[in-house]
Amino acid sequence: MSESELDAMRTLVRNFAQREVAPRVREYDLEERLPRDILDGMARLDLFGGMVPEAWGGAGMDHVTFSACIEEISKVDHCLGVLMSMPSALVGAGLLTYGTDEQRKQWLAPLARGEIFGGAGVTEPQSGSDVAGMETTYVRDGDEFVINGAKTWISNLDVAAFFVTFATRDRSQRHAGITAFVIPRDTPGLSVHPFKNKLGFRPINTGELVLDDVRVGLDCLLGEEGNGFEVAMTAVEKGRLAVASRAVGAAQMCLDACVTYATQRVVGGSPIGSYQQIQKKLADMATEIQAARLLNEHCARTLDTGQRGRVETSMAKMYASDVFQRVATEAVQIHGAYGVSEEFPVARAYRDSKVFQIVEGTNEIHRMVIARELTQVKPSGARS
Repeated sequence: MSESELDAMRTLVRNFAQREVAPRVREYDLEERLPRDILDGMARLDLFGGMVPEAWGGAGMDHVTFSACIEEISKVDHCLGVLMSMPSALVGAGLLTYGTDEQRKQWLAPLARGEIFGGAGVTEPQSGSDVAGMETTYVRDGDEFVINGAKTWISNLDVAAFFVTFATRDRSQRHAGITAFVIPRDTPGLSVHPFKNKLGFRPINTGELVLDDVRVGLDCLLGEEGNGFEVAMTAVEKGRLAVASRAVGAAQMCLDACVTYATQRVVGGSPIGSYQQIQKKLADMATEIQAARLLNEHCARTLDTGQRGRVETSMAKMYASDVFQRVATEAVQIHGAYGVSEEFPVARAYRDSKVFQIVEGTNEIHRMVIARELTQVKPSGARS
C-alpha cells in the first residue's frame, strides 16, 4: 500500500474513533460491554477485513497497514483493536491456512466482513503458554468427535458465533496429539461463563468455555488430526504484532492526555508543563513510545517479506507492552489525584496496561524466546 493510501486508512480509522467511540468509551468500559452499533459501524467501513484476502471477504491489507489501523483505533479504545485483529490472527488465521473452502465460506468470510464474531479457546486453567500441556481431550466415535474439557480467559463469549478450539487425543503425545476444531456456539454441551469486574480489558466479555461431551462431525475438524499445534501457531506472530500495535496506540493516548493536562493544570501560578520534572516525564514517554512504534513498524515490514519474524514479534510485543505500562504509570503520576478518577482516560489505561504484559504470552516468555535465539540454546524437548 502506498504512503498516501496508508495515510487515508489512518485518517478513516481516526475519524471514526473520535466521532463514534471517544464520546462513549468511558460509559461502556464501566458497563463491561462493547456496543453492537459501534461494531456494526466498523463493519460498514471494512475495519475487520484486515489481512484476510479479498476473495474471503477481507481487505487484503499488508502487515504495515494492519498494524497502523489497529494502533489508530487503540488511541481511543484498544479493545476494539482486539476485535479488529481477530479475523487476521487469533480466530481467522487457522481458518485461512488450514480450513476447507466450506469452512472459509461459512466462518471466515462473514468474520472478515464483521457480520459475525468468533473466539479462540487455547488457554486452560492449568496451561497457558504451555499449549502442549492442555487437558481438554477428545475421542473419535465413528464420523464424530466427542470433546471434554474447559478453556479459560476466552474472549468474545457474548458475541461469538463460533469458537476455534483445541483438544488432545493423547496427552502423552504432547504437541503431536493436539487437534483443532471449529465449534458453533449453539452446539449441545458447549457453555460459557463470563468473568466480571476484571482489572482491565473490561468491555471484552471474557471467561470460561466449558465442553461437556460436545459432539461434532468431520466438518468441524480444522486441518488434520494431530495437526492442531501447527494450526494454533499460524496466528502467533500476527497476534503479537496486533498486541504491540494496540500498546503503542494506547500509550500514545496517555501521552496526548498528559500533554493536554500539563498545559491546562496550573500550580504555583504556572502550568505544570513548565516544570522540569514534568518535562522530563513527557520527554521520556514520547521517546519510548516512538521507539516502540519504530520497532513495531520494523516487525510489520519483516512479516511483509514473508519471514516468520518470531524474534521480531516477541521484541515488539514485549517492548511495546512494557513501554505502555511505564507510560500509563507516569500518566497517572502526572495527573496526580485526578489520575485515579474514571473521569480521566489514564485511569483506564493504567488498569489495562498491566494486562498487556500477560496476554499473547507473558513478557517473561518473550524474553526467553529472544534469549534462546541469541544463544541458540533451548530446554530439552522444547519446540519452536
